[in-house]
Amino acid sequence: MKDLTVQNILEVTNGRLLQGNPEMICRSFSKDTRSLQEHDIYIAIKGGNFDGNLFWEKAFEQGADGVIVSSIDYSEQVRGRWNGKAIIQVEDTEEALYKVASFKRSLYDIPVIAVTGSVGKTSTKDIIANVVSQKYKTLKTIGNNNNNIGLPFTILRLQDEEAMVLEMGMNHLGEISLLSKIAKPNICVITNIGTSHIGNLGSRENILKAKLEILDGADNPVVIINEDDDLLRKWQQKNNTQINIKTFGIESTSDINASQIILKENSSEFYIQEENIKVKVPVGGKHFILNALCAFSVGKALKMKNEEIVKGIENFQLTAKRMEIKETKNGIKIINDAYNASLESMQASLNYLSKCKAQRKIAVLGDMLELGNYAEKLHKKVGEAVYQNKIDFLIVNGYNAKYIAEGAKKIGMSEKNILYIENKEDILNKLKQILQTGDVVLFKASNGMKFFDLVETIEKEW
Repeated sequence: MKDLTVQNILEVTNGRLLQGNPEMICRSFSKDTRSLQEHDIYIAIKGGNFDGNLFWEKAFEQGADGVIVSSIDYSEQVRGRWNGKAIIQVEDTEEALYKVASFKRSLYDIPVIAVTGSVGKTSTKDIIANVVSQKYKTLKTIGNNNNNIGLPFTILRLQDEEAMVLEMGMNHLGEISLLSKIAKPNICVITNIGTSHIGNLGSRENILKAKLEILDGADNPVVIINEDDDLLRKWQQKNNTQINIKTFGIESTSDINASQIILKENSSEFYIQEENIKVKVPVGGKHFILNALCAFSVGKALKMKNEEIVKGIENFQLTAKRMEIKETKNGIKIINDAYNASLESMQASLNYLSKCKAQRKIAVLGDMLELGNYAEKLHKKVGEAVYQNKIDFLIVNGYNAKYIAEGAKKIGMSEKNILYIENKEDILNKLKQILQTGDVVLFKASNGMKFFDLVETIEKEW
């Protein structure tokens, strides 16, 4: 365990110690007084709609040993209430967070695996972390805390771990570059280049540019990419002599390939072609085979034993709200994939739905967000995928979801099997009317649509 002291924080942030012991060790950090634990160091993050500096005394009331603030009332009367507590004043608490996390990372000479991509970051991170944990005590990103606040706080959780798996997300250029410079990864994973955030970035080529920022903080890393992705394949062909690139794929001829694939409803099996090793994935869908190939590639980069890697793949568990499959009391299967959505993840989920054994297959789909001028075109492509995957009934909700219905209808889906529901709350009433024992229902939309609320209601009431 590497000790981080108040003095270290003062030095890296150029902060001022208003009171407290500079030799005090800081082992845990928090930005939220509602979840703060005793002995935490509270960092007063300031956002667009809130100012953490207003809650520094609340942090002490909750048991914090110290606070990092930018501006507070530090009158003698207030000061007297918190004798023995550390108060560090900095110019900008967000910048201080980055610097403290970067310093904490520098204390550890351990494998750091960074994961980014348009689709499947969280599930890929989960399966990689489970593989790595077969050899190393591993710290990983919880949920999708993958932004400029979540990633530094993940690093600040480091104690006696021997490896770290970090997810890196972005909405704009420059954001992953910041995260990479904080995390300094030595293995960089890029899952794919899709259309998520294309409204902000303008093209898949710009999305590739943003994802490649994962290399900005890395020093001679191993870069692991999905060679089935057209843009990543072209990038690899141009850069494989300058960068240590390892590839995986199903369709492409890669360093690690899957063969003899057997897709089942709730799992899949395949062989690692190069090793002639059989692997079972405990989640259905072809895209999870790619995730497993990626995790296998990471394990090989870490010189892990094949049996360790396979064990990590075969017993991993997904983060909640991603391809959760449950059955109601009356025999209706619910697929909850409502955490997020893009064209590529919609297509993958619909393909999975098409292969489910069911009386009827029903898709409840909502808006994909942050698509800008591409929204109509991409939602219509989702509609085409609904028809191509022979989905029996389509229910849509959202401003742009009407284009999903239009896309499905245009290429041949019967209008009587398509329903646009304006109010999300009416979806469950309609489902109660039409669902039958043996049906399977997929819920999928961008996180902002909150379709997971519908699934939670079904789990409680049906």
